[in-house]
Amino acid sequence: MLTLIERLGPIAADRATDTLTLPYERRVLGRLKAMSDAGRELGLFLERGPVLRDGDGLRAGSGEVIRVRAADEPVVTAWVDAGLPQARLAYHLGNRHVQLALGEGERGGFVRFPPDHVLEALAERLGARLEYHEAPFDPEPGAYDGGRHHHGHDHAH
Repeated sequence: MLTLIERLGPIAADRATDTLTLPYERRVLGRLKAMSDAGRELGLFLERGPVLRDGDGLRAGSGEVIRVRAADEPVVTAWVDAGLPQARLAYHLGNRHVQLALGEGERGGFVRFPPDHVLEALAERLGARLEYHEAPFDPEPGAYDGGRHHHGHDHAH
């Protein structure tokens, strides 16, 4: 088994010798056994930290690097106009303390979330057009995630 012990953050695909495709619910774990996309047995022994993101690298004790890929999984994509309608939709859905992915595409802005009939009904009441499909789910990391998306924090407490 290849033991993965270090988070590298985002890496180029050509830096990795193999990939590991996982759904969101498994990318939140720091300890797990899995099979790489090439069929190799992997063990993750990572310090607690941010969710593994699509494109992140993991280093093995041997120095080998594996790249994480977000698996396709069932999601609901709620399409609205970009700007204020998207912000309003994200606010009301996020107020339910659920993980959300935000983006823009050919149909405007979107908010993506795991299937949930209550959230789906709320999104439709707010004018969203729902698309049920499989896609990678890589939600926003959040203000306290400790990941890459943070602001400077230099003032004294």
